[in-house]
Amino acid sequence: MAAATSQAPSSAGAFAPTLKTFKTASGESGKFWSLKELAKQYPNVTKLPVSIRIVLESVLRNCDGQKVTPAHVEQLANWQPNADRTEEIPFVVTRVVLQDFTGVPLLADLAAMRSVAAQLGKSPKTIEPLVPVDLVVDHSVMVDHYGTPQALDLNMKLEFSRNNERYQFMKWGMQAFDTFGVTPPGFGIVHQVNLEYLARGVYKSADDKADVPVWYPDSLVGTDSHTTMINGVGVVGWGVGGIEAEAAMLGQPVYFLTPDVVGFELTGQLRQGVTATDLVLYVTQILRGEKVVGKFVEFFGPGAASIPVPDRATIGNMAPEYGATMGFFPVDDKTIDYFRGTGRTEAEIERFEAYYKAQGLFGMPGAEGASQSAGEVQYTKIVKLDLSTVTPSLAGPKRPQDRIDLGHLSARFKELYSKPVEANGFNQPADRLLPRVTLANQPEEAPVKIGNGDVLIAAITSCTNTSNPSVLLAAGLLAKKAVEAGLTVKPHVKTSLAPGSRIVTEYLQKTGLLPYLEKLGFYLAGYGCTTCIGNAGDLAPEINDAITRSDLVCAAVLSGNRNFEARIHPNLKANFLASPPLVVAFAIAGNVMVDLMTEPVGKGTGGKDVYLGDIWPSAQEVSDLLGFAMDAKAFRQNYSQIAANPGKLWSSIKGVTGDVYDWPDSTYIAEPPFFAGFRMQPHATQVGVQGARVMALFGDSITTDHISPAGAIKESSPAGQYLKANGVQKADFNSYGSRRGNHEVMMRGTFANVRIKNLMIPPAADGSREEGGVTLFQQSGPRQGEKMFIYDAAMAYMEAGTPTVIFAGEEYGTGSSRDWAAKGTQLLGIKAVVARSFERIHRANLVGMGVLPLQFLGTDSWEGLKLVGNEKIDIVIDGELSPQRDDVKLVVHRADGQVQELAVRLRIDTPIEVEYYRHGGILPFVLRQLLAD
Repeated sequence: MAAATSQAPSSAGAFAPTLKTFKTASGESGKFWSLKELAKQYPNVTKLPVSIRIVLESVLRNCDGQKVTPAHVEQLANWQPNADRTEEIPFVVTRVVLQDFTGVPLLADLAAMRSVAAQLGKSPKTIEPLVPVDLVVDHSVMVDHYGTPQALDLNMKLEFSRNNERYQFMKWGMQAFDTFGVTPPGFGIVHQVNLEYLARGVYKSADDKADVPVWYPDSLVGTDSHTTMINGVGVVGWGVGGIEAEAAMLGQPVYFLTPDVVGFELTGQLRQGVTATDLVLYVTQILRGEKVVGKFVEFFGPGAASIPVPDRATIGNMAPEYGATMGFFPVDDKTIDYFRGTGRTEAEIERFEAYYKAQGLFGMPGAEGASQSAGEVQYTKIVKLDLSTVTPSLAGPKRPQDRIDLGHLSARFKELYSKPVEANGFNQPADRLLPRVTLANQPEEAPVKIGNGDVLIAAITSCTNTSNPSVLLAAGLLAKKAVEAGLTVKPHVKTSLAPGSRIVTEYLQKTGLLPYLEKLGFYLAGYGCTTCIGNAGDLAPEINDAITRSDLVCAAVLSGNRNFEARIHPNLKANFLASPPLVVAFAIAGNVMVDLMTEPVGKGTGGKDVYLGDIWPSAQEVSDLLGFAMDAKAFRQNYSQIAANPGKLWSSIKGVTGDVYDWPDSTYIAEPPFFAGFRMQPHATQVGVQGARVMALFGDSITTDHISPAGAIKESSPAGQYLKANGVQKADFNSYGSRRGNHEVMMRGTFANVRIKNLMIPPAADGSREEGGVTLFQQSGPRQGEKMFIYDAAMAYMEAGTPTVIFAGEEYGTGSSRDWAAKGTQLLGIKAVVARSFERIHRANLVGMGVLPLQFLGTDSWEGLKLVGNEKIDIVIDGELSPQRDDVKLVVHRADGQVQELAVRLRIDTPIEVEYYRHGGILPFVLRQLLAD
């Protein structure tokens, strides 16, 4: 855990009277910036949602008259539930968390900043994180080996072999930066480690040596969209791109538009057999319909109070899937119990509870014992859910918000099989649904066959669910009953168990359930994101061959949070999110067309039909075992090993030393080009775009996985060809995610997803669309109209000095907080993205890289403009650049000479973003500020 550092409190002027004292149960005194006292000046404070009040405390405490002014305090203290959102909030966070896929490129940017500082004769130590930064290595382990007791050891050895250069770089960062800590591979997933260990409740500045120090709430940003899992313990935090996180680390406030806050009232209780996973899939579906992008969601009511913290964390975790900035649960008695059960010290727990009670922030509004009733808190809107109406569910096959009742899955898959792609279907002839294909090289007496709907990957994976003992224990109990009934897993299923914490393995062993999971093939494969991030490992060659040869629509069932196209495996077109016990059940059933509500899961001993109800554990059976999962001593012992015993593989890694990195030749780590030609005064930036060509026309829901994939690198792709040219064998390609420290690979991987569809490419005779990162080159000359990789076209356009633009539909950039989706866009020379709507993080990342996000107004769209891709585009911004202007002109010059103009909205949303854009992006802006001080 990284050391805390200085956060200079400076409200001593205008708001000095709000500095008060609180006492813990043991009599320890602490100071705090009192919101109750501030409410004497601004009575509206008492009506604010809890999440807004925690942000307000940061604004109050960090008011220095410069970056944070008294006007900012006043503006937020007077927040109204329904108002125009034009004001930005400068939010100084307590700490920053990183995962390794995003943390390595962030570290590379910091190292590049130090190189620039050294070249300009400045001290490299000028570039130093000002808040604690913790990087958890969790994204690199792959499920190459599975179904054996040796799987974990073999997978970890492969992980270290593939990632040695990256891990050496991390070790350089650990010694170069004072406040940068690393949790090595094999301990767990960043969000689960954050929930169980890194979060300490309340903090004080490291240089606050006073007898009575000033304490303040935990808050953070993380370079992973599921950072919101920490909202389950009342911590304000969310995912940002690496470029925003760098700014936060280096002392910049996180600037964001004052949000709406949607109150989500939960009542009732979950029924027997319904899990937290089922609940979060309901919440995701409901809130996607409420369009909560860019908004806070705050849960309240007696139902919310009844939910244990692991269930709250599951709901908070999936905030990116329902589109919200946060899915926040206030601190209450259950939060305190969770901190105690996970091994925080008694002093930390007492301080945590006393602080929140002193602030009037303790308790779930609308529940017994809360500081406030539900009616006293003003929300922008209230959404309601009776927990008793939630039913067993899955989500898919392509998006997490597409919830399906368990009893409807079979019929839904059959329906989607022959529906068009535009209707979320697979566009296959209905008469090809049921035939099965024999795999190559099979014994004649018992050949293995596969067919449509077959479950080929069944993975208990992801922090979303493996942080939750109730669903993990349910999976183990179901496995026990299944084994005792004589059930087995189908031979074509690749099974894996990848918990987000070693604690999971410990309580599954203590309860005696792990051997039953292993008998069904669910051997421990690694501690990391694995299947959920696209690190499922490959399928057997004969299975891949059968899928591609017969164009099969096969499935993965995983306890994850993302199921976008080609994310789980490039050959699996149907991917369903489900609770861990349902993952085990579908591994046994072997096909998603088995209706588990009415048909047998399989045949057990003596050929007896065994139904889901026969093996599903009762709530009491799960409850009886939960005590094994909340063992404070076990948590403390586990996390003490990060420093004391990080493992032989990690200890054997030797990193270079020194304050400045020497950038040795590597296909993993390269000096990023974002500071090339850097000077203290920004280059004059042309506002607008002239004579641009269209790089791509995209439909709705283009995800950051589509834009910058994290998974396997195809040999024939530009990135694959680059690696081969640099002496890397295909077996050593690793993944795009692991190579994010090398811009040469990543820019070649931008728009390289095998399932992305550029609608510039004309449809086939049957209406189907070509998949893959290709475009039609439109530059005048002999190659005009030629189909080529987007990367190759980008290089040709840039050589000719021709800017390019992207057009898209709704929800552009949904998914992971992947800054390479914006970095790659910029490096390909794309100057603007024009879409019907943007996901929050990706829009901010585009601005942060100096790319213009523009939004169509009303019902306008590129389809309505009848664009085909051979047009030339001008973007005209008259006068001063200012946020959210609706008068930006999109000028379309058609091939026949006709010209059409259309007004679009500038999605540079805040004044600080205007500055970022003028400086060519957030990184040059921050570097100039640091070097000027």
